[in-house]
Amino acid sequence: MGLRLSVLDTSPIVQGSTPREALRNTVDLAELAEELGFHRYWVPEHHGMRGVAGCAPAVLVAHLAAVTERLRVGAGGVLLPNHPPLVVAEQFGTLAALHPGRIDLGIGRAPGGPPSVVSALRRTDRPYREQLEELRALFTSSTAAVPVRGGNVPELWLLGSSPSTSELAAELDMRFAFARHLRPSLSCGGDLVSVSVICAEDDERAEWLAGPIRTKVRSRQQGDRILLPNPHDAAALPDDGRVLVGGPETITRKLQAVLDETGTSELMITSPVYHHADRRRCYELVSAVSGAVTPAGAAE
Repeated sequence: MGLRLSVLDTSPIVQGSTPREALRNTVDLAELAEELGFHRYWVPEHHGMRGVAGCAPAVLVAHLAAVTERLRVGAGGVLLPNHPPLVVAEQFGTLAALHPGRIDLGIGRAPGGPPSVVSALRRTDRPYREQLEELRALFTSSTAAVPVRGGNVPELWLLGSSPSTSELAAELDMRFAFARHLRPSLSCGGDLVSVSVICAEDDERAEWLAGPIRTKVRSRQQGDRILLPNPHDAAALPDDGRVLVGGPETITRKLQAVLDETGTSELMITSPVYHHADRRRCYELVSAVSGAVTPAGAAE
């Protein structure tokens, strides 16, 4: 099997933009991803983050599924401690009934926002595994949530950025999505691996486009949370290894290295660039070079 390419889109609100613009860009990018042949398109759950418009994955998944035809669409992911499992099962069972064979449900347990916001969201101290097992039962047992009955079940994934979550997924026989874009220095595999990628026509332009995310990361480390700045206003900072940056040849080499290291056959890319046109171009270029990389074991 060849490489599968997918997208993780946080609906970023960059400097000078609005949540409406960010969400419209997400819709546009999902349509482009389908046109380019990407496999799936995931949106996350974040709360109280002024640079992220993606806070209601069930709502956004419904809209993206309605404006596409073949693309798998899903949550990457729903943060289960924020929700009663029954509500999640009802929402995604409904989506699976409306869009058969196209809905994914990734489950995570990260806070998803600052402590003040998380404390307003979370209403339970139940163990995560207990909640997870209840949710799975609502999709599979004789007492399944009503919209699920008749086989309306999304594809379930466990999301994480640590070996412990990978072990839990194996124990529960669940698909595991490794959030490598959050911990690029960690060597961990998964059925799917997410990576941050900035690809442009050549290495020089890609490095220029990477200035904003490097500036934002440095500011966060210094205790100042800023919106992604315009490249013209960003500092020229050295590569910190968090993002795969380069022109097509360089990105081909770097993607192959990730595949060799993780053993995955599916890469989910997220591209933290300022201009939407540059983000579109990034996905076009990555799609074009995807045939030049080979997942580990693909030739066996």
